[in-house]
Amino acid sequence: MSDQVTWDLWRSFLAVARQGSLSGAARVLGATQPTLGRHIEALEAGLRLALFTRSQGGLSPTPAALALLSQAEAMEAAAASLRRSADGARSEAGGTVRITASEIMGAEVLPDILAGLQEAHPALVIELVLSNHTDDLLRRDADIAVRMVRPVQEALIAQHLGHVDLGLYAHERYLGRQGAPATLAELHRFHVIGFDRNDHSARALAKGVIELDRELFSLRSDSDLAQLAALRAGLGIGACQARIAARNPQLRPVLADALAFKLEVWLCMHEDQRASRPVRLAYEALADGLRRWISG
Repeated sequence: MSDQVTWDLWRSFLAVARQGSLSGAARVLGATQPTLGRHIEALEAGLRLALFTRSQGGLSPTPAALALLSQAEAMEAAAASLRRSADGARSEAGGTVRITASEIMGAEVLPDILAGLQEAHPALVIELVLSNHTDDLLRRDADIAVRMVRPVQEALIAQHLGHVDLGLYAHERYLGRQGAPATLAELHRFHVIGFDRNDHSARALAKGVIELDRELFSLRSDSDLAQLAALRAGLGIGACQARIAARNPQLRPVLADALAFKLEVWLCMHEDQRASRPVRLAYEALADGLRRWISG
């Protein structure tokens, strides 16, 4: 490989692969289309590989390019982590911290905690990534992760903060119209809110308690936030954290004695981040705030 293959070329490669054209990549990067074209040509020459198939519809990654994508994305995450670390090094009280959490935790729980962190450290910049996928801290996709499963990766600092209760709930308006099931076997007669295609986490949680099938659900969505909104709107029976349901007294528990789960709450960061004061401040604030949330 040529020594001339720099990060700028890889960044252009990622943008073109994601946008499917030089013009789209140029808009994203704030560069010109000829510059992006030269970057791709230089990268292909340096690697001695054809990376894109050119057509009237744009640029499509070749199999060789697809094989390189994950490593290029790891470089991108590392570069972003370096920038955040440099931000923190310039200012003891400032810097950027990237936090990843599930949709529900990130939208329903963390904002109140982060408000306190911002009040105490107003120069701190927070990047909040909401995803039900487990972002890889070892690749530096994020600095801190709030996870609902025990982390298995080495080189992570992880604290088990406790657990949150999860059960079935329905809006009192729905229960007033339809009544409530007396047993799990009766659930199929009611409107149930659940997953569409992404069933892995739901099936893992319900394993040994209830057999989940997509056909059970009358409202299907792979967005936990959409499911929660549907539950609050009275569209049927759905899963919800007990602490979140308690905020809305119109949400009533359903089959509480027959179906209840406990979700573990873990807080993780890469061990190398202990030297970063902004990350450490955010980690400590999150640990304290999440413990208070769990304890009620």
